[in-house]
Amino acid sequence: MKHGLAAARVAASSGRRGTQGGFTLVELSVVLAVIGLIIGAMAIGKDVQRNAEYTKVKNKFIDQWEQSYNQYYQRTGVVVGDSQTAPRLMVNGLNYTVGAGVPISGGNMTAVAAGDVPRVCDKADGGGMTARGTAVTTLRTQMTQTGVRLPPGRAEGFEDRYVYLDSNGNPQEVQVCFQWNPPTSPDGSGNVMVISGLTPDLARMLDQITDGKPDAQEGRFRLQGIANGTANAPGVQWNRTNDDSIASGATGDNRRFDEDQVATVVAIYKMNQ
Repeated sequence: MKHGLAAARVAASSGRRGTQGGFTLVELSVVLAVIGLIIGAMAIGKDVQRNAEYTKVKNKFIDQWEQSYNQYYQRTGVVVGDSQTAPRLMVNGLNYTVGAGVPISGGNMTAVAAGDVPRVCDKADGGGMTARGTAVTTLRTQMTQTGVRLPPGRAEGFEDRYVYLDSNGNPQEVQVCFQWNPPTSPDGSGNVMVISGLTPDLARMLDQITDGKPDAQEGRFRLQGIANGTANAPGVQWNRTNDDSIASGATGDNRRFDEDQVATVVAIYKMNQ
């Protein structure tokens, strides 16, 4: 009897060992498919999160600053920094100066030097902005004195800034200023919002939303310093990529390390007043 039980146990053990084998091809295929779905979902999730962050930059910061600018105009009858008694219809027109013998208005307006019309910012210019005189750091003061509600921005006192994460997951800071471009400006004349700290993909998305195509040379939203093109000719692409680090300068370095902040560009957004 004992010998029979022992034999049964050995047979059962052998049966179990016999049934213990590797994964079948079907099981391996299912596992690999699940892993692929997880990786794909993670990648899509990052893209969705970044697109949502970029949309917030547009809706809750840039659009809000455009509205604040327009509210200032509606309440005072002039643009930021202009004289209410002798308006010149230009940002910082109150501090506008001309060289000897150059009229304030008329055809000779094109003789205005680039440094004669400072931009209106708060605290300091953002990185990468082309110099146009010394920044007048009274943007927040002018807005609040007229009762204009400022966008929340980065924090109280830093309403002109907004922080977001670039495609490497590193923080970037957008800043807005306002200035008047003389008729000889390569990126178009008139009152504009200058936006610094934009990564190339953020700039392209904002351009696509604003103008219907990501052309750095045309439309209300464009790259700073790019001259108007020839009619019916191809446009200009935004000149940086997400493979360039912020420390690479104008030439780029075609590297994409996780620790690098992505290179940024400066855009011009044409105002309606």
